[in-house]
Amino acid sequence: MSEALNCKIGQSCFVSGNEAVARAVWEAGANVAGAYPGTPSTEIIEYLSQYPDIYTEWSINEKVSMEVAIGASLAGSRAFCAMKHVGMNVASDAFMTQTLAGVVGGLVIAVADDVGLSSSQNEQDSRYWGRFAHLPILEPSDSQETYEMIKKAFDISEQFDTPVIVRLTTRICHVKTRLTIKNDRIEKPATGFVKDVARWVMTPIAAGKRLPLMFARDEKFKQFSETTELNKIENTANKQLGFIVSGSAYMNVKELYDEYPIFKLGFSYPLPIEKIKKFAKLVDKLIVAEEVEDLVETELKAAGIKNIYGKDILPKMGELNATALKPAINKLLGKKDKLADIKINQVFPRPPTMCVACPHLGPYFALAHMKNINITGDIGCYTLGAGDPWQAMDTCVSMGASMGVALGMDKGRGKMDEKKAVVAVIGDSTFLHMGMQGLLDITYNKGNVTVLLLDNRAVGMTGGQTNPGMGKDLHNEDTIRVDFVKLCEALGVKKQRIRKINPYELPTVMKVLREETKIHEPSVIITDQPCVLVDAYDALEPLTVIDEDCTGCGNCLDTGCPAIFVTRRETVTKPTGKQKELAFVRIDEAICTGCKLCTKPCAPDCIVPVE
Repeated sequence: MSEALNCKIGQSCFVSGNEAVARAVWEAGANVAGAYPGTPSTEIIEYLSQYPDIYTEWSINEKVSMEVAIGASLAGSRAFCAMKHVGMNVASDAFMTQTLAGVVGGLVIAVADDVGLSSSQNEQDSRYWGRFAHLPILEPSDSQETYEMIKKAFDISEQFDTPVIVRLTTRICHVKTRLTIKNDRIEKPATGFVKDVARWVMTPIAAGKRLPLMFARDEKFKQFSETTELNKIENTANKQLGFIVSGSAYMNVKELYDEYPIFKLGFSYPLPIEKIKKFAKLVDKLIVAEEVEDLVETELKAAGIKNIYGKDILPKMGELNATALKPAINKLLGKKDKLADIKINQVFPRPPTMCVACPHLGPYFALAHMKNINITGDIGCYTLGAGDPWQAMDTCVSMGASMGVALGMDKGRGKMDEKKAVVAVIGDSTFLHMGMQGLLDITYNKGNVTVLLLDNRAVGMTGGQTNPGMGKDLHNEDTIRVDFVKLCEALGVKKQRIRKINPYELPTVMKVLREETKIHEPSVIITDQPCVLVDAYDALEPLTVIDEDCTGCGNCLDTGCPAIFVTRRETVTKPTGKQKELAFVRIDEAICTGCKLCTKPCAPDCIVPVE
């Protein structure tokens, strides 16, 4: 439970940015909020679901969450949706239209960028959406500002008849700082939907009439940006250097270079160009510290400001922390970089792996032992199948892309691949998010693809959130549960080509995979065991290795289960003269759940239940 939930007016609590967002959305009187899980924004809706008097949901994907929020806004309610940066790509279709149509109730979108690539496939900069969609971008730098700016964003949304983006980053979302509560919830009853076909039915003619209004709104934004307290100047004493900075990078600049003037951008688009021009005249050198693209730097240079330094001295990727800032600034000031003389010892590598007894281990063991196969992957825990010991994933692009990429590989294959099977690996939540359309495309266009649908009854990668395949909603209340067999059949897969298997029954997994990949038509193999971290999983008695019977074959290590560890290695010479390395193992009984997957490939049958 979030500490902010029970914090009273005037009290302070120690909370993350995600907790601050939830508290602020509730205080602002929002009536509807939706999201799809995605690090680093996942916890926002989880925290918000704990508050009363607001409807919250896990939406099927980010586009739907955006549309739910739009609908609530049109009904006159304040509405909110949250997503990670790549989720905004999914939501952009609805989003780009609504920026023209405008809002009724305030509509705020929290977009969390993964600066530094903690858990994402790219480092795209969501500030571009402000320029692309002609709407404001707000950027907080800690939990207190996040709390204040979310509430301010609702006011701006209604004042200017526009959706508003609050751009967060991983550092803002997850780092805890002090938050002082200033208000209780302000009730904002829905005003009701008013029919207006010329505005809400966005035909080409209607859109054309809205464009001049959007351009006029741009001018109002510019005026607001020049006067708002969200953009402020701190300390104008030292004229040697000045900084323009926003978001979490502000905290690093503030800590390292507090003696220099700082122009803090809270309302970062549109830029307060005239105000910045005056600031630039106060300093000899103006440093634009922004994560990650050089948007502000480029626009200021285009405005004729000359004394600017930015990505020519600062890193073009990753967070602007002390390690990134100090060498660049010291060089600009002609100072010796003390960090350069410090030898940094590399941390011992610890590659990510799947959990003990993860139901994905068996399918990946099987895929790793198949030949003549191309495997298209997707976003989720199972993306780890690309790593050791399996190396059983060849592509990973975006949510649901395994389907379309697999069909493309099938239709685009040449002689080199003509005898290869194509397998698309996708999880249950990802399949519901964006995979269903891809499967329909495969069946509609008669693709020769085998789909491995890993149903672990959870959105596992982000913490085990619920989805329509589980029969539970965000509040853990009973709801419909999607039947994947019937769904795949409805999408055009023949009934006999849909196979449901237990992923721990390794011989069956390998047999079914080999059978279905030999059939030259669409097929779906569905695994049916839950994630080991959710309540639906039932652990069994742990296993142990009979040391004297272990031959060191190492077959159990190929499952990739982290409960199995090597105690010693030996190199032996076989009668043929060929050398072989043996790996003798033990099982960590404290974490083993007794799934018995490792017993299947064990040659000497030396893995047994603990007595």
